[in-house]
Amino acid sequence: MRSKKPVFGAMVASLGLLAASTPANAQKAGQNTLTVGWFNIRTNSSSTALSTNVLPVPINEPLGLPNSFTAEGTSLSTSNADTLGMTFSHFFTDNIALMGIAGIPPRFKISGHGELRPPGPAGALSSQNLGDPALNPIIADSRQWSLASVAQYHFFEPSTKLRPFVGLGASYNFFTNIEVNPAFARSVNENMGATLAAAAGKPGPTSVEADADPSWSPVFNIGATYNVSDSWALTASATYIPMTTTSIMRIRAADGTVLAVSKAKIKPKPVIFFAGATYKF
Repeated sequence: MRSKKPVFGAMVASLGLLAASTPANAQKAGQNTLTVGWFNIRTNSSSTALSTNVLPVPINEPLGLPNSFTAEGTSLSTSNADTLGMTFSHFFTDNIALMGIAGIPPRFKISGHGELRPPGPAGALSSQNLGDPALNPIIADSRQWSLASVAQYHFFEPSTKLRPFVGLGASYNFFTNIEVNPAFARSVNENMGATLAAAAGKPGPTSVEADADPSWSPVFNIGATYNVSDSWALTASATYIPMTTTSIMRIRAADGTVLAVSKAKIKPKPVIFFAGATYKF
């Protein structure tokens, strides 16, 4: 897909102006902070063309159907998302903290582009228009989970009112509850599944399922905290996760045999903006 599963993170506010020093019990060594707020996830996705492997059966050769082909011009893309989230940080020194990120897993949709068509004569018998507006998004719903930890450096002294920070970390990303658009599934079964099932000698209706591989990714974080009182602050930040995942679509025969598998490597490259209220304890 021209972009999935893929991720959670945080924030941006401008690092612009340096704050004046005022007495405020800002984040300091040994202190914890809990921030609750809103994640706005903006994707800038791209993907490779879909590569397909079909079940090797004797009739494929007379039909001119290769066991493996890449449909140039096809791709996948991922929607944007919003969700409620939180971060928890522990300050090991006045300037260095470790942050964990949690929240309600965001929900994404995935759209298809181009035409999935085998080369040669087989293309006249079996093809699928991925970009048909009536069939998109081809993935109607999916939940993306990210387990992320970020080491942060907070500038200036703990008593400073406004403290910018930068962070670097890692995330483990995966998708669940992936739902294929029923209209898309019907179209695939009619345009490709029926032909593949007949060629394989597997009578009965076919079905379509989707999946995505989990992945690790670095996390780049920047933002600032404005200390309102000894116990409360406002935090805003932006996080970039150069995530890559592999989207997988399978066509199965009535007996469960996998007739075809199509894959595309997606790079959602989300930038995640976060703003929330912070409690210090």
